[in-house]
Amino acid sequence: MVNKHYIHPFKEPMLSLSNAPHNGGLFKANGFFFMHVHKNYSGNYKEDCLNFEKQNGLRDFVGFMTAVDIPKVLAHAKSGRVEAYVTAGITNPAIAGDEPPPWKPGTINIAIIIHKGLTVGALANAIMTATEAKTYTLLKLGYNATGTTSDGIGVFAYEGREEWAGTATKLGISIGKAIRKALKESLVKWEKIKN
Repeated sequence: MVNKHYIHPFKEPMLSLSNAPHNGGLFKANGFFFMHVHKNYSGNYKEDCLNFEKQNGLRDFVGFMTAVDIPKVLAHAKSGRVEAYVTAGITNPAIAGDEPPPWKPGTINIAIIIHKGLTVGALANAIMTATEAKTYTLLKLGYNATGTTSDGIGVFAYEGREEWAGTATKLGISIGKAIRKALKESLVKWEKIKN
C-alpha cells in the first residue's frame, strides 16, 4: 500500500534482522513499513513509529523512516526467490571510515524479502551481500559514497536451515541482482525530484 507511506504485510510471519528504528534487531515480523517524516524531523522516533503502527491497525511490523517522497522513489525488483524494496535519497552521502559531512536528511532504506528458510547466520550474510551490492551500485553510478549517514536495512525470511547467502551462492547472487536493480531505479527516480 503506497500513499504518503509504504506498508507491506506478509502472508505469514517472517524472521527479521534489521537496524530499523522500530522493532529492529532479531524479530518475528508480520510485515514492514517505510514511514514518511518531514525533512527536518527531530521527534521521538520510537513513540512515533509505535503510534504509526497503531493508527494503521498494524502489529509486530518492522518500521523504517525516510523524508523522501516515497511514492516517487520506491522501487521493487525481484531475482529468483528474492525481492528488494528500496527508497533512496542521497543528500548526505558518506564513506565508511571518513568523517561524515554536515548532516542533511537523506536515507537509503532497503527491505529484502527472501522466500526461503534461513538461519540467523544466513540473515546476517544476506545483509553483508546486500550492503556490498548497495556500495557497488553507488560507486558505479558515480556517487563518491558507500552509503548515507542514516541508511536502513532489513532482511526477512522464513526460519530454516539454509546457512549461506554470500556472493558465491545462488541466493547471494539473487540478492545482489535485486538490490542493484532496485537501488539504481530508486536513485534515477530521486535524481528527477531532488531539487
